[in-house]
Amino acid sequence: MKLQRALRYFLVLGAAAGSILLFLLASAAENSTLFSRHYSWLLGLNVAVAVALLGLLALLLSRLYRRWRRGLFGSRIMARLVLLFALVGILPGILIYLVSVQFVSRSIESWFNVQVESALDSGLNLGRSAIDTSLEDLHAKARSMAQELADLSDAAQATQLSRLRSQGQLQEATIVNTAGRILSTDGGQLGSLVPNLPSAAMLRQARLSRGYTAVEGGAEDGATKSAATQTDLRMRVVVTIPTAIRSLSLKDDTRFLQLIQPVPSKLATDAESLRAAYSGYQERFVGRSGLRKMYLFTLTLTLLLAIFGAVASAFLIASELVQPLLLLAEGTKAVAEGDLSPRPIVTTRDELGTLTKSFNTMTRQLSEARAAVEKNRRELESAKAYLESVLGNMSAGVMVLDREFKLLSCNESAGRILERDIAPDIGQPLSALTGLSAFSEAITKGFSEHSARTTGGDTVADIHWQKQIEIARSIGEGSGETEQDLTLLARGSRLPTGSGSNYVVVFDNISEVISAQRSFAWGEVARRLAHEIKNPLTPIQLSAERLQMKLEGKLTETDAAILNKGATTIVNQVAAMKRMVDDFRDYAKTPPAVLAPLDLNELVAEILHLYLAGDERDIIRAQLAPDLPRVMGDATQMRQVIHNLLQNAQDAVHENKDGQSARIDVITEVVHYPDSDGSVRSAVRLTIADNGPGFSPKILARAFEPYITSKPRGTGLGLAMVKKIIDEHGGRIDLQNRVEGGGAKILILLLKLAPA
Repeated sequence: MKLQRALRYFLVLGAAAGSILLFLLASAAENSTLFSRHYSWLLGLNVAVAVALLGLLALLLSRLYRRWRRGLFGSRIMARLVLLFALVGILPGILIYLVSVQFVSRSIESWFNVQVESALDSGLNLGRSAIDTSLEDLHAKARSMAQELADLSDAAQATQLSRLRSQGQLQEATIVNTAGRILSTDGGQLGSLVPNLPSAAMLRQARLSRGYTAVEGGAEDGATKSAATQTDLRMRVVVTIPTAIRSLSLKDDTRFLQLIQPVPSKLATDAESLRAAYSGYQERFVGRSGLRKMYLFTLTLTLLLAIFGAVASAFLIASELVQPLLLLAEGTKAVAEGDLSPRPIVTTRDELGTLTKSFNTMTRQLSEARAAVEKNRRELESAKAYLESVLGNMSAGVMVLDREFKLLSCNESAGRILERDIAPDIGQPLSALTGLSAFSEAITKGFSEHSARTTGGDTVADIHWQKQIEIARSIGEGSGETEQDLTLLARGSRLPTGSGSNYVVVFDNISEVISAQRSFAWGEVARRLAHEIKNPLTPIQLSAERLQMKLEGKLTETDAAILNKGATTIVNQVAAMKRMVDDFRDYAKTPPAVLAPLDLNELVAEILHLYLAGDERDIIRAQLAPDLPRVMGDATQMRQVIHNLLQNAQDAVHENKDGQSARIDVITEVVHYPDSDGSVRSAVRLTIADNGPGFSPKILARAFEPYITSKPRGTGLGLAMVKKIIDEHGGRIDLQNRVEGGGAKILILLLKLAPA
């Protein structure tokens, strides 16, 4: 059906191309100039149509030949029908072509028996002579007017120019200098405010010769009079005005007179008519052989199109006749190969139409049965893909092991949690994975204990086992490499299969949960310290001071000195313990944040004003983003956060022993991130970076836990307080070591923006 539809389209195109050729054949004799201008692309278009039809015929013939060689059903009868219908169309076309060629060859030469070339040439020369005479008269008037205008003042030249133009009945007279600037003008065309000025080339020719003369007009402005092709012709003459005294100055002050006079319209029209008639005659006379070739080529192309169309029509008719038999043969073969798609139905009322309908009914029933089976298969594959998608997007790691604890499969989260690429290790024993020996040993032990516990029947509680696993991992390189524990919560169970049972392990990283539990425990410890320890400190201090006051005058000088030193030590240490207890109390009882719209840039600038001296000694550089949106925050607590981080950064850069100048960068910026519903949301990020020694791997892993510090006398509560405040604000804080230049970087992301 597609082939027949394509044949119909090509036949329509071939008929359209033939009609175009006949129209161009009739138009060539009437308007050869127009035809010759578009002949090249028209010829290419027609040849392309013929080549396309020839290609189609070659394709159809090769297809028919292959079918005939393979002995396909219906190919022989189709070949016979194509041959018969093609001969019916080709033979009359060849006869008409031969007669047309003889007619064209003998008739074209008879069109050029009358000799009118000499008469047209004489008329054209007569028009040229008349125009040349008018141009010479205008040149003589220009030289005469230039002599009368010589050595006159500017005002006198303007008056004299107007009088001379009126006497000579000229259209326009203009005086210009060497630069082409108008000194005086008179006349001009209606509707034109500026006269038609001469070009620099015209002025140059007028100075070097006796003057510049030309006939101009239409699209060929500036052409010679023999090439004038328009009826709106005008004559232009430019001559120099003789000078006397002015020529003695160093400055070039040559003046030029330009006269413009239109050619009489009657003379221009007659000249144009003679030129057009002569040009047309010459074109026809010279191109008579080409015209004959053009007609012969057009006839040949028409014959080819007719032949190609006849053969294509033969294919179309033959295909219509043998289509029912071919459909049945192709349908039977397709069903044998498993193709149960419906076959095209022959819309006839004979036995062939009924047969094709019955055949389609049978194939439809078979197709419905196979579609039901395919639907069940797709549902199974969809369920499998859904399960794989769920496992792939789980935050927990999943591993499937065989009975020998070889890794069969795992999801991406397993590699992310264990911080290594596990995909290349598929098929390897779990114990052979580098750096996971403790993990493998814990998993194997968990399944062994589970098997021993469930011997004799499983209960609901014994379906799986669960345990906490500590894995040591290396952080840093070289001498700075340290070991840090990765805490995993693993669950394992058996996975029944057709050949026995495998093992499935689900585990998750609970290091942050453990860290949060430590922070909570430290908060409880801080609360108890503030309650239990601070109360005895005041009596101790008062007792020491009272002993010093009572016994100082009753002891010898040596004993009094010892007493004073001991009492002072007790008082100082009690004060230090009070400060420590106050820090723990502040950490344990941080007041809830009172959120209100806050301009972070303004707060940062206010705090930096306390740290900056305004000279080259300043080590803090601020990069505050303009138009930063306001956030919801507690100004007092955020001020405490920024002060704490800036003081830590100052302490870090003062420890820098590399000799580089200290630098602290404070940056605010807007961050855009995708929301869970697909929309794009905005947040504000505060970054404080320094070029100090950076965080050690041990500190970096547990920096937000209380009493974790690198300072000799620090309590380690600074970053813990910062983390707690940022959590109260619903934000996020991250610590990083800078890759370029060294140092540390703290990033605070505030997600709650103030309403617009």
